[in-house]
Amino acid sequence: MEKTNRSKVPALLIGNPTQALIEDVFKRDDIFRGARRISKKIVAWGANAEPVEIPHSAVVISESELTDRLQPPPPAELPNFDGDSNWTIRTSRDQANEYPFGSRIAHAVPARSKETCAPEACWIESLERGWLFLLPTGVDAWLLSVGGPAPELLSDSRLVSAQIESLGASVGQFPAYPRISDPLCGTNWLACGAAAMAFDPISGDGVGNAIREAILASAVIKATQSNSDIDALLAHYRARLLAGFLKHLELCRQFYAARSGEWWEAELGRLDQGAEWCRRELGSEIKFGYRLRGFELEPISSAQTLA
Repeated sequence: MEKTNRSKVPALLIGNPTQALIEDVFKRDDIFRGARRISKKIVAWGANAEPVEIPHSAVVISESELTDRLQPPPPAELPNFDGDSNWTIRTSRDQANEYPFGSRIAHAVPARSKETCAPEACWIESLERGWLFLLPTGVDAWLLSVGGPAPELLSDSRLVSAQIESLGASVGQFPAYPRISDPLCGTNWLACGAAAMAFDPISGDGVGNAIREAILASAVIKATQSNSDIDALLAHYRARLLAGFLKHLELCRQFYAARSGEWWEAELGRLDQGAEWCRRELGSEIKFGYRLRGFELEPISSAQTLA
C-alpha cells in the first residue's frame, strides 16, 4: 500500500449510520465508547436566515484517536496470493491527475466556547463569502471556516460568533471542494481514499464514503483471484466511484444553490461542471456488472442499469 502523509483532521463528526458501518466492518461495538455525543444541529443557512434546530445523532472524535481505536491486532499469518496477482492500493494524492470542482479552502481553528454554548449541539452558518462550522469538544471547540480565515468570516457572523469566547491560532488549511482522480485504477492498482476522491465537508459523509470505498476495493481485489475478467472488475470499480462522486456533487449543489452572491455562484458553477463531467464519463446510463454481497462481489446476470 502507498501511504499518505497528509495531516490528521482534528475533529470528525460521525453519524450513527457510519458508526454502525465501521463497527460492522471491524466486528466491534466499543469503537466509539466514551466519545462525545452530539444530539442536534443548529443551522442558519441563507441570507438573514433564522437559526433552525435539527435533531442529529453523532459522535465527535479526532481522526488520530479514531485511527488508534481501529488498530487491529496483527494477523496470525498473512494471506497467500499468487505471485503475479499482487495489488497496490494508492492512498496518496496525485494532484497531476486530479479534477478539482471548486476553489474553496477550509481553515481549522481551535476555539473556546462560551458557557452559554450548548455542548450537545454543533453550529452551522452560511455567510456572504463562505460558511462556518463549530464543533464543541467540551469547553473547547473546533471551528471550520470555509471560504476565508476564521476572523474574517466571524466578523459577519451572527450565530456562530455568539458561541465563541476566544479563538486560537489556525492549525492548518485544506481544500474543501470536491475533487476526483482519473484514472482511478489500472493494471494491478487501485486508488482509494484521498487518492481517489475527496468530499466537501458540508456533506458529513467523508468518513462513510472512505469506508465504502475500502470495502469495494478489497472486494474487487479478492474477485480477481477467481475472475479472469479483470477489466470488467476495474470498470465496475471506476463506475461505482464516479456514481458516488456524482451523488455527492448533487447533494452539495442543494446547499450552494441556497445562497446568492458572487462567491456562491462561482462555487455552484464548478459543482455543475463536475456533475456534467461525471455524467459524460459514465455515459447516458450507469451500468454495473457486479454487486456487493457482504464484503464480496458477485456478477449480476444482466447488468444493472441506473438511469
